[in-house]
Amino acid sequence: MFTAIVGINWGDEGKGRMVDLLSSDYDIVCRYQGGNNAGHTVINPRGKFILNLLPSGILRDETVNVMGPGMVIDVEHLFHEVERLRQAGIEITPKHLKISDRATICMPYHKLLDILEEDRLGDAKFGSTRRGIAPVYADKYMKKALRMGDLLHMDDVAKRLPALLEWKNLTVEKGYGHQALVAETIMEWLTTYGLPFKEYICDTTAFFAQAAEEGKSVLFEAQLGVLRDIDFGIYPYTSSSSTIAAYAPIGAGIPSKKLDQTIGIMKAYSSCVGEGPFTCELFGEEAEALRQAGGEYGAATGRPRRVGGFDIPASRYGVLMQGADIVALTKLDVLSYLPKIPVCVAYEVNGERTESFPTGVALACAKPVYEYMDGWMQDISGCRRFEDLPENAQKYVRYIEKATKCKIAYVSVGAERDAYITM
Repeated sequence: MFTAIVGINWGDEGKGRMVDLLSSDYDIVCRYQGGNNAGHTVINPRGKFILNLLPSGILRDETVNVMGPGMVIDVEHLFHEVERLRQAGIEITPKHLKISDRATICMPYHKLLDILEEDRLGDAKFGSTRRGIAPVYADKYMKKALRMGDLLHMDDVAKRLPALLEWKNLTVEKGYGHQALVAETIMEWLTTYGLPFKEYICDTTAFFAQAAEEGKSVLFEAQLGVLRDIDFGIYPYTSSSSTIAAYAPIGAGIPSKKLDQTIGIMKAYSSCVGEGPFTCELFGEEAEALRQAGGEYGAATGRPRRVGGFDIPASRYGVLMQGADIVALTKLDVLSYLPKIPVCVAYEVNGERTESFPTGVALACAKPVYEYMDGWMQDISGCRRFEDLPENAQKYVRYIEKATKCKIAYVSVGAERDAYITM
């Protein structure tokens, strides 16, 4: 069984929580795109963990975790992330963590360029996490990047690096007026943070080919959601990678295989970190109350998330783009304080109502059309069957299921591993 768990909206839907829950049914968990520009928060009996680079299956000793060639890896961040988990009692060895030799290294100068450009843009910034993601993907496609497999040949890296830095300094030093990059410093960084992972680096394509022959099951874990996809998201306020399920086998290193199932994750309301159009956004006290109730602060950056009611046009579009077979609805319990629950049922674009998700200028000028559903005003965190939910909570779930045209198979009613309902 090859299954992808993906985001339906802007990201931060709760994918890590669902991967942690479902990973017990899979032999392998694979992150197939992105870097440390987003975080997956997982709460289980072992504690609370924020994972930026490592697959969420790393919290299960029996699961093999793979960081695929579609990823961009800041080895310094990975080094510290691994150390934090080890200090919490999580064992991490080459036996159950494998890093693709084709994955791209996010270098210190990628982070520097990200910061310099965001600062230059000022109020026109894209809302980058300032972690080097766009610059490193740009270098990947310009064929001027280092890959994890290069760490196995440091003599060759030492020969290539001066030419790379000469090229980078045209921008860093002469473009932005920043201090020039120095090869010795970069080599020291690679030695300190990259070389500890030498034993973890392997050909993940060969690994997956053998796993497929042996009938192993694989769970593919995406970062962010459809609306941050480089092609199908709210461009240019997107990530720099493909966040959709169709890319999972490619980003994992096994493009010849097809997915058997796609599970879409969406919140019972909307949230968004970063810049760009967010039509359903709420403001003022209404927004702050929802933000506080949901703990809506970025797992990677700590930034307060923008929040809004459930967005039907955006979610229906997300389900379509992901090809979701079923959906997991997360954080239903967060809405328990509301007597009336806001739902964005349509957009108004240039005076006309539309239930489709627009793009470009049309999306930028879209206004939300809100309707309100009756709330349930009681704690539902202890519910473990759909029938246990208050009537209005059941109605809300069924309404969203019908509106998005996709079966809701799971409903989370709390952050803990067992706080969910199977439909």
